Amino acid sequence: MYVDSHCHLSFPELAGRLPEIRAAMAAAGVDRAMCICTTLEEFDTVHALALAHDNFWCSVGVHPDNEGVREPSVQDLVGLSARPRVIAIGETGLDYYGMEDRKGGRSIADLEWQRERFRHHIRAARQVGKPLVIHTRSASDDTLRILREEGEDGSAGSAGGVFHCFTETAEVARAALDLGFYISFSGILTFKSAAELREVAAFVPLDRMLIETDSPYLAPVPYRGKTNTPAYVPYVARQIAELRGLAAEQVGAATSANFERLFRPA
Repeated sequence: MYVDSHCHLSFPELAGRLPEIRAAMAAAGVDRAMCICTTLEEFDTVHALALAHDNFWCSVGVHPDNEGVREPSVQDLVGLSARPRVIAIGETGLDYYGMEDRKGGRSIADLEWQRERFRHHIRAARQVGKPLVIHTRSASDDTLRILREEGEDGSAGSAGGVFHCFTETAEVARAALDLGFYISFSGILTFKSAAELREVAAFVPLDRMLIETDSPYLAPVPYRGKTNTPAYVPYVARQIAELRGLAAEQVGAATSANFERLFRPA
């Protein structure tokens, strides 16, 4: 009934609990999940999860905030994306958040390596015809600009994809939708502080929306502060349903259909 379109089951907080997590997913009606890759070094572990379980799929990519890891070439991403059950390129994008504290006081100009890495992912996605999983934080203008410069405008030949764990403004959501992208909401939507984000979720068309946990992070209310798992994705659906006057099951069905249409899992 529900699909978690973005989770990190290879991360230490979850990797040793897989039987428990899968049982909880089944009990909660979460019948599928996409396991997200954040480094090339991690890919084999993430891919093994997708190969071992017929309701898991995976992506290949290098998170924009990861430094000191193997840098992905277009050829790397194209080759790995051809493996079975790899259905997306990413997560990729740009992350300028907290540069003074987290990036050694560097300026945006100093993060050209992020922008070049992002372009490699876009070019690979267009080459293989698989959608992008976009992470953007405090960088929406450059994210949108680079997508446009690389031809991601929703026209023929575009890879498309999803802006995951969306926390930006309605203006950014409209721009992403205009480029042909989907918008995915996480447990942040349930936080008391997320009133403006809930307005965005009420605006985004239901047929262009996904839901996710981004687990092990961002557990929804009433589990905020605890380790998140895919079994909690129905709480995101319930929040969206409340905003739109729908049943949670309707949101689950719609977002599951969107997942199938965007990622074409086989």
